[in-house]
Amino acid sequence: MNAENPTGISRSVARRTRRDEALRRANVLLEVTRRCASLTDLNSVLAELVHLTSRELDCERGTLFLNDPKTGELYSRVAEGNLTREIRILNSSGIAGHVFRSGESVRSDNPYDDPRFNQSVDDRTGFVTRNVICVPLYAASGEIIGVIQSLNRRDGAFTDTDLDLLQDITNQACTILQSMQYLEEIERIRGKEMAFLELVSDINSEFDLSRLLQRAVSETTKMLGAERATIFLHDTATGTLFSRVSTGGDISEIRFPANIGIAGAVFTAGQTMNIPHAYADLRFNPAFDRQTGFFTRSILCVPIINKENRAIGVAQVLNKKGGSFSDEDEQRLKAFTAQIAIALENSKLFDDVQRIKNYNESMLQSMSNGVLTLDANNIIVTSNAAGARIWAASETELIGKPLADMLGENGQWVLDQLEHTRASQESSFYPDTTLSVGAQEKSVNITFMPLRAADDKSLGSMLMFEDISSEKRMKSTMSRYMDPVIAAKMLENDGLDLLGGVSAEATIMFTDVRGFTAITEESGAQGTVQFLNQYFTMMVDCITREGGMLDKFIGDAIMACFGLPVAQGDDPDRAVRAAITMIQELWEWNIVRKAQGLKTVDMGIGLNTDNVVSGNIGSPKRMDYTVIGDGVNLASRLESACKAYSARILASESTVSKLRGTYRLRDIDLVVVKGKTQPVRVFEILDFHDTQSFPNLMDVVNHFGEAMVDYRGGKFDRAIQRFERCLQLNPSDSLSQTYIDRCQALLASPPTEAWDGVWVMKSK
Repeated sequence: MNAENPTGISRSVARRTRRDEALRRANVLLEVTRRCASLTDLNSVLAELVHLTSRELDCERGTLFLNDPKTGELYSRVAEGNLTREIRILNSSGIAGHVFRSGESVRSDNPYDDPRFNQSVDDRTGFVTRNVICVPLYAASGEIIGVIQSLNRRDGAFTDTDLDLLQDITNQACTILQSMQYLEEIERIRGKEMAFLELVSDINSEFDLSRLLQRAVSETTKMLGAERATIFLHDTATGTLFSRVSTGGDISEIRFPANIGIAGAVFTAGQTMNIPHAYADLRFNPAFDRQTGFFTRSILCVPIINKENRAIGVAQVLNKKGGSFSDEDEQRLKAFTAQIAIALENSKLFDDVQRIKNYNESMLQSMSNGVLTLDANNIIVTSNAAGARIWAASETELIGKPLADMLGENGQWVLDQLEHTRASQESSFYPDTTLSVGAQEKSVNITFMPLRAADDKSLGSMLMFEDISSEKRMKSTMSRYMDPVIAAKMLENDGLDLLGGVSAEATIMFTDVRGFTAITEESGAQGTVQFLNQYFTMMVDCITREGGMLDKFIGDAIMACFGLPVAQGDDPDRAVRAAITMIQELWEWNIVRKAQGLKTVDMGIGLNTDNVVSGNIGSPKRMDYTVIGDGVNLASRLESACKAYSARILASESTVSKLRGTYRLRDIDLVVVKGKTQPVRVFEILDFHDTQSFPNLMDVVNHFGEAMVDYRGGKFDRAIQRFERCLQLNPSDSLSQTYIDRCQALLASPPTEAWDGVWVMKSK
């Protein structure tokens, strides 16, 4: 080569330049392979590739996006300190989305003029993009798994050579990237499985049913991304499905028949239901939503199957966040319930055993009779509280002692009878016997009973004592003439004076028989007394079952208190439950009376909660324990108001506001009762009704509530329309007709003063 041949020199230089470029590119690709192969996680590989491409292309910024097929997004990860932040964009957005969708590399020297460029990112961050190159990431199978892009070459515009180099680098690293994705997904699945197994193990170690249900519900809600979850277990004894829910600091129980609703259908059929649109499914009952204000969008309900392939309950989740429940959600819930089915069954069994144990112990401790259990050697094993009280000893002074050492001189017959009881395995009863245990001599009724195990093996004996001392006989006599609780208090305090003058909150109940005059005319004197005895027996049983105190009979009326002389904590609920039961049992009695050709009976009940004064009222020769106060008078007025409102149970706002349970009721008026100046909000309680006695009850209640809003707002025409809708749903709803008549009267003679919806009663 000489000076006369410059073309040969330039070709030689070009070849050398191409060799150098090829060598550099080969070194870069080898470096990519070497560096990426030494890394152990996807985040590190992503960061290393971005670093290498940005260095080789001498650009300001680089980003590598991978596709997430589950969400249809491209994602990249950015390290910020010790944390890694994930950036996500739709895989159809911007130049990156175009390259991913089309599979074509892009070089854009004027991105702001390129319609594929998404300028909003620059607007949000303040970054200025001058030029862009972006290439797809191809897996060995030919599938595009992501894109890599570089922004702003420092010494000018990107070239096709840069584009080729970027494509070569990504091709070189794509297999490693895909492998790292697989490893990350495997690790994620493994992590979820380990967490799942740890959770199941943790749950399976729980024996307390309430805590187990709460934990399972919490984890199910979290696992499926739902708004609510409930686990219902089947109670074979009652044929119901039940669950435990936390309300404040208490645990309450929900129960319903095992064939009712979606949960009942799933339990009965043993088949999963996945309902994406609850209100479009005829099996869904929206009544609960109307009562609670919750809106159910989607439902997933699966049966809980035990190892015998028998359904023991159902798991139900509501409202998948972001959409409907998928097949994957269904499988995960099935897997979860299958894993915890044994724990649920064991916990329920443990709960049943514990409940029976607590019930037996509670029953034993609450008995007024003393109970001693003895082993085969007549050693005292247990004593209830009454047994210790009867013999004036602590339980520890009795337990573990030979009964022979505790009996008096005349107690040998007790030991002989115990021996006979064990031999014959038969109980025996000895009334009105004088017996000494320790230093105490008592008149008792004593029962000897054998104790046997499930395999009929003898466990020992049991002695039951009933103290029939003069105090007990007096209490029994007095209880016939006054409330047993009051009689007990009087005997405990050894006098009347200690009972009086107490101010406390109580719920007062007044009841009255409707049409009593007609019954007395038909029945005569003897028949009237017989009627009242049957009626009062039935009503007083309803009151005492709920812990209420009968105050007095007033002719055919009853006055009762809940919360006196001892508050129960939920006395308004007890009063409401008693009132509901009274109506229901009265209706059952009416069926019997009608079959006997007798007149049927109706009644009204008024309830009010207030501070009242309780105590002994009368003279030193004749006292009566009762309650007085405005709260008592209001309860009486509400009972009378039942006639005007065609109601059977009316309760004041003060009672309704203190209820803990959920009841079907409606706000029926703001009324000023006789003798009062301030209006009282009055509610009608409707829980004694069924679908025959009050069809479409909740729909009527809802329309009635809307009508009352119009009525109190002075929109009487609109109120009439809504009340008429109530009558269409239930033609026998007399209260709606009463309000139609009232609205028509107000339209004919509008109120002269500002209308506030308050109605003034003229009579008691």
